[in-house]
Amino acid sequence: MWCKKCNRETNSVVCELCGTPTEQDAPVLVYWCEDCKIPIIKPSDRIDKNICPLCGKETKYMCADLRPVFPEERLLVEILLAQPFAYADKTVWASNNRYYIDGKVKAMTSNAYKKYTCNYITEELNANKDKNNYEVFNQTIDRFILANRERLNYLFDEATDFIRNTAKDYPEENIVISFSGGKDSTVTADLTVRALSNPSIVHIFGDTTLEFPTTMEYAKRFRENNPKAIFKTAKNKEQDFYSMCEEIGPPARMLRWCCSMFKTGPITRVLNSLYRDKDILSFYGIRKCESVSRSKYNRVEDNAEAVKIQKQKVASPIFLWQDIDIWLYILGEKIDFNDAYRLGYDRVGCWCCPNNNDRAQFLSSIYMPEQAKKWRDFLIGFAIKVGKPDPQVYVDTGKWKARQGGNGLSAAEDVKIRFTNCTAEDNAKIYSLNHPVDDIFLGMLTPFGKVSKELGRNLINETVVLDMKTMVPIISVQPFAQDGYEFSVKIKTMNVSKQDDLQRMIGYQVRKFNSCRKCLKCESLCKFGAISIINDEYRISENKCKRCKMCVTAKYLEGGCMMDKYLKTKE
Repeated sequence: MWCKKCNRETNSVVCELCGTPTEQDAPVLVYWCEDCKIPIIKPSDRIDKNICPLCGKETKYMCADLRPVFPEERLLVEILLAQPFAYADKTVWASNNRYYIDGKVKAMTSNAYKKYTCNYITEELNANKDKNNYEVFNQTIDRFILANRERLNYLFDEATDFIRNTAKDYPEENIVISFSGGKDSTVTADLTVRALSNPSIVHIFGDTTLEFPTTMEYAKRFRENNPKAIFKTAKNKEQDFYSMCEEIGPPARMLRWCCSMFKTGPITRVLNSLYRDKDILSFYGIRKCESVSRSKYNRVEDNAEAVKIQKQKVASPIFLWQDIDIWLYILGEKIDFNDAYRLGYDRVGCWCCPNNNDRAQFLSSIYMPEQAKKWRDFLIGFAIKVGKPDPQVYVDTGKWKARQGGNGLSAAEDVKIRFTNCTAEDNAKIYSLNHPVDDIFLGMLTPFGKVSKELGRNLINETVVLDMKTMVPIISVQPFAQDGYEFSVKIKTMNVSKQDDLQRMIGYQVRKFNSCRKCLKCESLCKFGAISIINDEYRISENKCKRCKMCVTAKYLEGGCMMDKYLKTKE
């Protein structure tokens, strides 16, 4: 264990000196050898951290993390600086917006990406690409691998031991690799297959329909290069991204509805079709250093609040790796990878993700001009639609990424739970609905008990819900006519100690009925595979449902429906 505050090693989970929680491993830092012109990766507790393994000379601290700059990106940087091939004979690395040219820092501000038009940059790239080559880059990488061979061996041994120990309690057929086409999942897939000596492990590729073209090309190559792998593609074929953006607004940093709709939801469907009620182990390419939220994860996670897709334990072999570790492994083991990284992208997910930085957006305007223009035009149209005073500024400054709620959207009305208290009966509420009461609505009450039309009063078209243990009625449902509501239903609770809690959860189901946009979050949440959304119908299987009530509990599903988070407005 390591205390970052005291910069010391300890065996305790809490530092004995300062009381700060310790981390699993000593921080890994990057040093620079001026003679060899390469970065050296060393843990900060190594006594020889300032010594180059190749030449034996003293190194100097460089940065906390680093990535290689491939010749394609190097040429782009040179064009932006009006110096094509100025660095062709030098080693080039990068960390965030800082480039290291033979170890010397060259900062690239956001203004550098606005200096020239996209057309000019594209013309320059095309004019010079044939003269670009990998000679110096390959020589640099060879020295980099040789100098860091000890680190590479440690990474491989530690990760493969972790994989074998984590997988020992699972049959091979219940082990899955989550494959996104990015560098992290590429490394995770290679490590897992090698650790378990099983090239036939199931790989699930989430095609969000928003992938980089290079991602789709790489996924195709991966399948061809790994013919024994069971490769499944998870894709939402029922929804269209732009149509959903039109209806509920584009995704934002805090409103990434696209993740459940186009990624975790479709993956859940594939898992359900393959494994049904079996527990599975999924190996993910999650790393602690990627974000604040991921830094709070555990390396092995099966907590219902942390795992986006239930029924699985998630393990992350590369959880403690840095970017430079990933590249050391890929280049050192000569693994094929997504060509988007050669162009300068440091992360490869959805190309229009609101979490993408300015440089990623700039790269998309260069290498995906038609898609980038379509997306920008849509965002400007959305800004006009919701009444932004200067739509182009709103889009180009990235303010759209910070939007919250459904302001200006008619769909925002759907998430509001409208009801009146019944004046004739206690513990009864009359809810406003967008559609008449039907079997779908009644089925959404399945988490509370056994839904029975037969035991209801036929004269008033009543349906009752029975407690699963006692078979005593706890909910009465009756279609109702209420002034001001186009459609409505009267719901009365009975024979329970916490009437308000039950009514609140019923209100969540009313919200789902009114505002469901098939985001598939509920499917991902249900660990028993009881919830399915097919042909615009939200169905809960009475036989599969265990009445755990996770789908109607705010702890797991805020407001009972993800649309509440995405479309909520201030009253």
